[in-house]
Amino acid sequence: METITQWITSINDVLWTYILVIMLLGCATWFTIKTRFVQFRMLGEMIRLLGDSTSKKEGNEHHISSFQAFAVSLASRVGTGNLAGVATAITVGGPGAVFWMWIIALLGSSSAFIESTLAQLYKVRGKESYIGGPAYYMKKGLKQPWMGVLFAILIIFTFAFSFNTVQSNTICAAFEQAFQVDHTLMGIILTVLTLAIIFGGIQRIAKVSSIIVPVMALGYILLALVIVFMNITHLPDVIKLIISHAFGWEQALGGGIGVALMQGIKRGLFSNEAGMGSAPNVAATADVTHPVKQGLIQTLGVFSDTLIICTCTAFIILCSGVPLGGETNGVQLTQMALDNQIGNGGTIYVAIAILFFAFSSIIGNYYYGEANLRYITHNKWVMIIFRLMTGAMVMFGALASLDLAWSLADICMGLMTICNLIAIVLLGKYAFRLLDDYLKQKKAGIKNPVFTKDKMKDIEEDIECW
Repeated sequence: METITQWITSINDVLWTYILVIMLLGCATWFTIKTRFVQFRMLGEMIRLLGDSTSKKEGNEHHISSFQAFAVSLASRVGTGNLAGVATAITVGGPGAVFWMWIIALLGSSSAFIESTLAQLYKVRGKESYIGGPAYYMKKGLKQPWMGVLFAILIIFTFAFSFNTVQSNTICAAFEQAFQVDHTLMGIILTVLTLAIIFGGIQRIAKVSSIIVPVMALGYILLALVIVFMNITHLPDVIKLIISHAFGWEQALGGGIGVALMQGIKRGLFSNEAGMGSAPNVAATADVTHPVKQGLIQTLGVFSDTLIICTCTAFIILCSGVPLGGETNGVQLTQMALDNQIGNGGTIYVAIAILFFAFSSIIGNYYYGEANLRYITHNKWVMIIFRLMTGAMVMFGALASLDLAWSLADICMGLMTICNLIAIVLLGKYAFRLLDDYLKQKKAGIKNPVFTKDKMKDIEEDIECW
């Protein structure tokens, strides 16, 4: 197992040191400039869209508002990346990693805008709702169906398999810290529950999760904000610590800046998913009057996730006085930090929160995988094998080491992100045109801009739903 971990780590070093850091920051900077800083200048419009009322189209009511879409996306984001990923980034990369998480969120939110706007543009009609995502805009926009298949395979391995190992590993670690529950026993319970749901009981569980997860997410945000305000006098020192470790001479001489940058970008991407290509699968299903609307909502989601929730977790850890760089890592470090602030209840609260967050993510990750597997094939036996493999990876994650779980997730996430970034760079010009059309309508006094495919005559035949 140790040999496998070392092998995967060496691949990640090349992938994240020489390829992904450059691609992510390069694409994010390019999109930021080409959209004229859309993530900053249209922040007011993003907030306004949250309160968008249900619109009428062809006499039919549509009952999913922008606010509801935002709430669902926020609930899905708040989880392992916020509680465990931030702690891992700080442990490995030092406090300076937090700064680079901020940077990738501020710049990367423009990538999130582009990919979600494109997902809306190239969405297709399903049996009950719209469907779409990177596989579809690669097929319809780039005219490269093989690339769509490749992305579908990568997202299957990334979400249904790799990310689920991280989720189950984090649940097991949290319950070990809080209740001394053995990893094997917890792994068996998680695997059985996962298989039971994905083979048939999803409706009832999904209904319960849709209530519990947002409540737990809001509870964590409020708890984090209370702790931040309790330590408000320490905030200037914490910010100074983050900045100094991001750019300090000591870190530069020791190579610490590079490690902090890599960890900040990796864990920031895992949390907010900007540019990864996962969120567009959900973004495509929304019913809006203009593709740009969903792009803006997705942008706001990145801000909320990294700049608010991840920052709160970072401040909790850095204000708590817990030792960094020791044996304690991941979610257990966050638990220790909360214990220092609110007593033993912190460990128990995080364990329960992680159970709801991470387990709902396991089910969500599975459906990301299933949706993309159906893009490739509808064979019944392939689906059965896929579900069994998903359960097996949940068990594997429970037994695997923390380093192996995160390293496996990093390599799959990296390959998937490269594939998506290439696509959105090549198709980005259409997102720029859509943004110009949206702003033109707003300038003309149209409160609710509308897009129709005849506005893009050159690609009209590739657009199905507008």
